[in-house]
Amino acid sequence: MTTETKHLQQDVVANVRHWQRVENAAIASTGQIIEKTENPLIRLVAEIIQRDSLMHHRVQEFIADSLDQKAVSLSPDELVEVWSLIEHHIKIEQQTIELAQQALNSTKGQQGMIVQNYLINYLMQDEQKHNDLLSRLDDIKKGIYRSV
Repeated sequence: MTTETKHLQQDVVANVRHWQRVENAAIASTGQIIEKTENPLIRLVAEIIQRDSLMHHRVQEFIADSLDQKAVSLSPDELVEVWSLIEHHIKIEQQTIELAQQALNSTKGQQGMIVQNYLINYLMQDEQKHNDLLSRLDDIKKGIYRSV
């Protein structure tokens, strides 16, 4: 590994560690919001953000560890072992996106359904994020097979 690559990795790790401290602040902040309000919508939004921030922290830890301690490995055999399950899950995610789109279409512009539309829109974006994660895992799979 070149000195330049090592410095770049160290910079990424330092950035991610700082980012984790910011995520911790976000977790604490949402906790304060949850404690301060009894409003179910505000509490729900704060809980969503708090859980996302916890997961972000975990992903950031994985990134830093993969650069600092042990590189990530993923073999074609490991992918083959679960790929049919992943493909099945992609189909499930596509169904959830279709259902969310139907719900969005039903609630869009409807008086008295602003909150529901807001939450359905959040769910739609989250389902699209899941689909994107799985699709990009397929890109990793293709990259592994090209290099084998």
